[in-house]
Amino acid sequence: MFEKLLLMETHYNEINAKLSDPEIIADREQYASLMKEFKNLTPVIEVFRRYKSAKNDFEEAKSLLNESGADAELKEMAQLQLEDAKEQLAELEQELKILLLPKDPNDEKNVIIEIRGGAGGEEASLFANSLYRMYSMYAEAHRWKQEILYANQTELGGFKEISFSIEGDGAYSRLKYESGVHRVQRVPETESQGRIHTSTVTVAVLPETDEVELEISPTDLKIDVFRSSGAGGQHINKTESAVRITHIPTGVVVECQDERSQHKNKDKAMKVLRARLFESMQQEQADKIASERKMQVGTGDRSERIRTYNFPQGRMTDHRIGLTLYRLESILNGDLDEIFDALATADQAERLAGQEL
Repeated sequence: MFEKLLLMETHYNEINAKLSDPEIIADREQYASLMKEFKNLTPVIEVFRRYKSAKNDFEEAKSLLNESGADAELKEMAQLQLEDAKEQLAELEQELKILLLPKDPNDEKNVIIEIRGGAGGEEASLFANSLYRMYSMYAEAHRWKQEILYANQTELGGFKEISFSIEGDGAYSRLKYESGVHRVQRVPETESQGRIHTSTVTVAVLPETDEVELEISPTDLKIDVFRSSGAGGQHINKTESAVRITHIPTGVVVECQDERSQHKNKDKAMKVLRARLFESMQQEQADKIASERKMQVGTGDRSERIRTYNFPQGRMTDHRIGLTLYRLESILNGDLDEIFDALATADQAERLAGQEL
């Protein structure tokens, strides 16, 4: 591992020198590429340099302890330095192992989130709206941009289905663990007897992809236009602005009717289609890996029940890592970082356990 780190540090220094070269500064594309690589390497190199410093302190203290002429007071100070450096080395080595774990290539991407009401009828649709609000508030708190791509709303204000994009630095790295079945236990607004019902909502988090990453042949697409339906502005049902795209080889169907412009609806529908097809390709690869070693966190399995929101007890439980928090209201208001941090830590721990560094 340390030979690898030394090579990384040499490369880091070379990039740093290049970033001061006027010719490279003038080449915007090359400069941006080098700056991105420099930024990605910086956390690793900073920790590695702290490690080397602690290693020097350790060796210096060890040498003093082995000196026959050193007085007792000096040896006592050296012993304290040795113990302190040893503790630092263990912590920094673990930190380096985590930093050197293979990065998810999608982590820096924007996301498309699809939420669908499951078991529970209208109550499931209402909770789908609650989850949409939760993710929207999280995005707003992080100053990320959110945009609805498709929505099928019910008369009571719930969503049978809603798709929306979130754009922001590291959006996928934070939201990727949300794919799966979310279960809610509460007294529904539609229940007059005060009985607690259990309903489910399915969430899918897809990394947004572009045309370069995934090429789709126009001959593989069937595009239909139709009049928008549902609650909305005066344009509803007056123009054929809604778009339905069918990817013939896979049978994937995407609709968008949120915009008045047919062209804008088509662009949004293509964005969702690319994300779904890209996710399908990734799932095939994940299934092959899963047959060898099952990941417990972050599988993205939509059939997996990942979380329960219990309203009577004000409790949220994430079943994958056994995390229970008694602050349901703040969670539904978008306060999710504690959950995401715990999931990321559990994922890192599992990957460390399964990898020789």
